[in-house]
Parts: sequence; structure tokens; C-alpha cells
Amino acid sequence: MPFNNEQTPLLTTVHVVPQQPRYRHNTLRRFCTIALSTTLIVVVVLFLIPINWLPHHDWNDGWGDDDRPWGLPWSSPWSSPYPHSAWPASQGISYGELQGILLSTPKEAKAQEWSEYYTAGPHLAGKNLTQALWTREKWQEFGIADSSIVTYDVYINYPLDHRLALLEKNSSTHEGSVTGTDYDVKHECKMEEDVLDEDPTTGLESRISTFHGYSASGDVTAQYVYVNFGTYWDYEDLVRANVSLEGKIAIAKYGRGFRGLKVKRAQQLGMAGVVIYTDPQEDGEITEENGYKPYPEGPARNPSSVQRGSVSFIDVAPGDPTTPGYPSKPGVSRKDPSSCTPSIPSVPISYEDALPILQSLNGHGPPATSFNEYWQGGGLGYKNVSYNIGPSPPSLKLNLVNKQDYVITPMWNVVGIINGTLSDEVVILGNHRDAWIAGGAADPNSGSAALNEVIRSFGLALRKGWKPLRTIVFASWDGEESALIGSTEWVEEYLPWLSNTAVAYLNVDVACMGDRYKAAASPLLNKAIYEATSLVQSPNQTVKGQTVRDLWNGHIETMGSGSDFTAFQDFAGIPSMDQAFVRTANSPVYHYHSNYDSQHWMDKFGDKDWHYHTTAAKIWSLIAANLIESPIISFSARDYAESLASYVEAIKEKAKKSNNPNAIFYHNPFQNLDSAVERLYNASIQFDHQAGLLEDQVEHGSIPWWKWWQKVRLYIEVKKVNDGYKHLERQFLHEDGLEGRSWFKHVVFAPGRWTGYAGATFPSLVEAIEDKNKTAVEVSRSTRSPVRYEEKLNVWQKWSNIIEGRIIAATFSLK
Repeated sequence: MPFNNEQTPLLTTVHVVPQQPRYRHNTLRRFCTIALSTTLIVVVVLFLIPINWLPHHDWNDGWGDDDRPWGLPWSSPWSSPYPHSAWPASQGISYGELQGILLSTPKEAKAQEWSEYYTAGPHLAGKNLTQALWTREKWQEFGIADSSIVTYDVYINYPLDHRLALLEKNSSTHEGSVTGTDYDVKHECKMEEDVLDEDPTTGLESRISTFHGYSASGDVTAQYVYVNFGTYWDYEDLVRANVSLEGKIAIAKYGRGFRGLKVKRAQQLGMAGVVIYTDPQEDGEITEENGYKPYPEGPARNPSSVQRGSVSFIDVAPGDPTTPGYPSKPGVSRKDPSSCTPSIPSVPISYEDALPILQSLNGHGPPATSFNEYWQGGGLGYKNVSYNIGPSPPSLKLNLVNKQDYVITPMWNVVGIINGTLSDEVVILGNHRDAWIAGGAADPNSGSAALNEVIRSFGLALRKGWKPLRTIVFASWDGEESALIGSTEWVEEYLPWLSNTAVAYLNVDVACMGDRYKAAASPLLNKAIYEATSLVQSPNQTVKGQTVRDLWNGHIETMGSGSDFTAFQDFAGIPSMDQAFVRTANSPVYHYHSNYDSQHWMDKFGDKDWHYHTTAAKIWSLIAANLIESPIISFSARDYAESLASYVEAIKEKAKKSNNPNAIFYHNPFQNLDSAVERLYNASIQFDHQAGLLEDQVEHGSIPWWKWWQKVRLYIEVKKVNDGYKHLERQFLHEDGLEGRSWFKHVVFAPGRWTGYAGATFPSLVEAIEDKNKTAVEVSRSTRSPVRYEEKLNVWQKWSNIIEGRIIAATFSLK
């Protein structure tokens, strides 16, 4: 039929037969499809929902780009939630292999080589750029590719001129004459150390003059007074004895406290200047009086040796005195440094120069023997010194001249980094590089040599495939000798990052000046120190196989000041330690901050075979390795709580002996502190126990791969425990700082107000007991947001409440 047939109907009916089903069981098939689909959805949801349970925190700190939640290095359920595939074992090599490398790599010849370089010439703070560049290059050679120089512009002084002369009124001068010819020079002090043919460092043309860091320029002529060691209590004894001090020059012995505080108290009492010398009294048995020859022939003190050093007021604040609390970067605003530096001149001299000055006091004023036991025992009695107090008669005066050049100059820290799998947990090792002299074989460069061997050891481990769990930072500080400048400025600059990440700071200033091991540390680090010293063979074994721990009494001192741990411990709340091999009363005399702290002295008397240098390096490395690699940070909260309890007991004894009514203001004034410490102790035992169980589960437990959320939960628990340990020390920081010295934030540890080097515990509370009838604004015990209110209470009560609040905060942080 043609298609264009107009008769074709447009619509027609088509009959369709119903389609036959392809499957006989269609309903069953539909049910199964729905059931399987639902099951798959449920399984996916169950795998993915745990991700939303994980707490998130941005760890981006400027040192890495890791924004993973809680540092978890995983992105999907089928990948490992652990930091690396070998965790909890070490990555690349076993922990045992790492320890073996750290124990076998340090070599005596290498330590001696590094020491020879550092001690070959002067390296004053701000004048050692060549050494900084060399140090960075060496670290890069060792395998620490990320090594750089961090610079600060610092206010500091350098010596121009000095003089100390003993003047005697000439016989031709008539009464009342004040002309410039009234006095003759009875003795002109050399004010320099003898050049020794045997010791080439002492004869360098570039050797550094004797001077005090941050001493005031001045030219004063005055009578003088012997003030013993010039401690606060020595001055108090003189005031009670009605000895005239105002306008006089103080003659003080080094020792029993930081030299700057000797000058500070003299300044407060109106004295005109200070002269400080080293008395053989401090040398133990090794003296000329006992028949020992002086250096270089023998181990006794060379009579011309002079101790240089800083006289800044480190009890107020370390670091650049013009930028307290913030880093000394170019262009920053600067403050008047007078609160941290002296206004009266001071100079250091040898006991050889001190002899005629002290002998001229014989018969003038009361003898030291008429004072208490702290005034007894001067070491120059056999040289015709009777240690009379003075003052010298008007006919006998000292002319003290001190000229210093104050400048703002760059200082250079060298910082090296080994990035770990975890960027939010960091262990820092540091030593300072600068010295007052051309030598410095013990201070600081025995520590510098040891640090190089530590870094060389870790570098070898890296080459063998090791990657650390936690990040490691190495630091060679500049400006430590002046006022702990390099480390303090660095901590002030990176404080937010350090507060988030730092696990511990491990300091070595002097690695070796003798053969007795000594350690000072936050109680959190006691465990790691004991473990490391138990693994290192002692150089002076009396029985074969003895370790350093076997021959050490195990006493760990509290942290004070005087080295680079100060800003970490007392300002940032980072658990810190310092270690050294020190001299005993029968060891060769160490010429501290003298030209005789030289490579020659170290070779002949200090560490003849260089065994103690390598031993210090091994202990340092092992402590670091323990903290770097342990799945659970190797801290003990219980040790901290027990230490706090002992500090409170010491304060109780001090309060009993005090006649301060504020110390016994109400019945049982220590009840709240005792209760707070007891609660912290109970929480610490529980926390350490939990950490131990978790560590056992991590090391010995086995979780099937398909229970991935259990692995995530386990690692979250590990991170929680580690964060608890990491931040425990920070709980004892008080934002407003200590009473009268706000830079120091730690309520438990600080340098003693009148000792400096020695550590004080609960310093503001102890000082409140010592100071009578003072009042201050109370701070409430709130652990989160302290509220000030204007009820006047005494300082003792204020600090008792503050400390109680910080202990409560620490307790809550462990729960």
C-alpha cells in the first residue's frame, strides 16, 4: 500500500501480549539486592564514622606543614594510624642498634680535634661568626642538612681600659690637702695573667683582657672593705657589726653565689665599686700551701689566674637587658637596662694582685675570725693575710678605673634540625660556644666537642636508615657568658611553638672539668638520667664493668641559673637538665674563665685521655634517644609530685625558724599546700600506672588489621598520655611571674634571689617568709582564669594560694 495513501487510518489498535517474567523468583531477588546494599552502606558508615570522633588540632607551627588530627599519619581506614609502619619499634633500625651507634661512635681523638679548633683563638660573644659558620658546616657534614644561623642584635659591652692601684697618702701631705699628688702608688695591679711558655694560648696577641660583662664604666678612688664572699648575708653581717660601707670599695672573694649579685648588694648599700678575686680557699686540698706546684708545673692554681665573667643581675632577668621578654631583633624598641645591670664599676683580679691589698688591711677593723663560721677559712693566711675587715684607714685607698664600650652587635646561634615523624613533639639539645677567653677548653668547649660527637653519632644513625620518632633540635648558642643571651632570645622568639611542641631541653655547658658526675634536672627527667647513666661505662672504674651510675651517688640537683637551660625551664616551663663531670677537692684546680682554661691544661690535667668528653657525649645521646624514641615519653609524674612534697617540707622547716608573723598567720598554714600536693601525688601514681599499662599494650599487644579503629583509639590514648607528660611542667607557670621579678614564670624553680647559680624551690613563697610585714593583692585559686580582687593579704598568703592553684591545675591536667 502506498505510504501516501490518504485512505490509510492514522490510528489503529495493536494487541500486546503481557511480558513473561525472566526469573521465577523475582521477589526474592529484589529482597536480596536491598539487603546487600544496606549491609554495604552500614559497613562503610561504621568504617568512616570513627573519623568524626577524633579530636582535631592544628599543629602547623611554622616548622612543618603537618595539620593532621593529633598528629595521626593516616588518611583512610586501610592505612596504618601509627606514626610509621614499624611503630612502636624504631624506624629504619632497631632501638638497640641506635643505642649501639650512640655508644660506639664518640671518639676521644675527634673530641680533641673539635676542642683544638674551638680553643685556638678568641671567641667572645658577638665576635665568633667564623666559628658559627664552621659549626654549621660541620653539622651539615655530619648529616644535619637543615642547619642554619639565627641572628639577634644585642646590647653588650667590650673592654677598653682598666686599672686598680693601691694608693697610700704620702708623708709630705699636710692635713686637709686634696691635691692630685696627695697619694703615692703603693701597688699597681697587673690585671692580666702571666704568659706561659708551656701553654701557647696564654701568649696569643689577640688574648682577651680581664673584665666583667655588663660592668659599669667608672673611675673611683675610695677606702676599701673586705666583705668575705660578698653574699647578701655577708653584707648583713657587716651592717650588724656597724662596719662603714657607704662610699667604700668592696673586696670580695669569688664563690658561694653569682658575681653579679655581689655587685648588686654593694650597689644597694651605697658602695662605690667592687673588686673580686679567687681565693685558694675554694681550691680544696690542691693548693701551694699543701705543697702542690702551681700550673703549669703542677695542679694548683696559678697565682696570676683571673676569673672573668658577667655581673648582670640574672636574678631579675637573663638575656638582652634592653629587650626583656621579647627577642632582640633589628629595629625593636629597647628599654633602659639599669634594672638588670650595675651602676657601679667592678673588676676581677688575681689573688696575686689581691695580696698587697689584703695585707694592707692587717690590723684595721675586726678580723674575720670574730664573725660567724661562714667567714672562716681564708686560703692566704700563710701569705701573711689576716683577713681584717677594715675599712682601710683614710691614708690607704684604692683607685678603680673601668672603661667599657657598650654597643648593639649581632650574635649568632647555630640551629640544626632532624625532622621526626612527629613534628609536635620536639627534644632540644644545646651548648654555648662563646667564651671569655681564647681557650675555654672546659667552659664551654668541652661541651661543644661533646655536642659535635653527639651530632656525628645521630648523623651516622641517619645514614644507616634511621628516622627519629620525634623531632630533634641541636643548638650552639652565642652570648651565654654575658647573660644567657642567645638561648634566651631564641626561646622568647619561638615561645608559642615551644609551648606546643617541646618535650625537653638537654643542656651541657661544661662537659668535663673533673671526674665526678653531676646532674641537675626537672624531676620529670630523673628516670631518663638514671637509665642512661646505667648504660655507659665509667672512665674511672674501680671494678671492671662499672657504669657511671654505679659510681655516682644518684643525687640530682634542682635547676638554678647560670646556663642556657634557664629560659627553657624558668620562662617556658620546659623540663630541662644540665650535666657535667666536675672536680672534687682532690682534683687538679680548674681555672674558671681564665686563660689557663686551655687545651694544654685539658691535655695535662683536665682529661688527659679525653675519656670524660666521650662519656659525657654518650650519656647525653642516650638520654636524648630515650626521649626521642620511646612510644610513651620516658617521664615520671610521681617523681615530680614526690619532689614537691619534699620542697614543702623544707619550707616548713624554714618557716619554723623564721620570726616572721606572716609565716604563722593562721593555724596549720601549710594544710592547703599539703592537701594539694597529696592530690597531685595520687593523680601522678594513677597517671604513671596508666602510662605503664599503655606502654605494655603498645609493645606487646596485637590488634588485627580489620579492627583499625582500635588502633586509632590506642594511638589517641598514647598521644593523650604524652601530651599530659609534655605539658605537666607548663602547669607551674604563673603568667604574672614571680614576686618582684616578673620575667621568671615558674612557681617551683628559679635562681635564688641572692645566690643566682643555686636553684631555689617555691622561690616567692620562701622569699615571703624571709621578708617581713609585706602585703600584696591576693590572686584567687582558680586554675583556669585567675580573678584578682583587692583584698590585701600578706605576700606569704598570696603565694601559698598561687602555688596551690598551680598544683591543682597540674593535678587536673593528669586526669
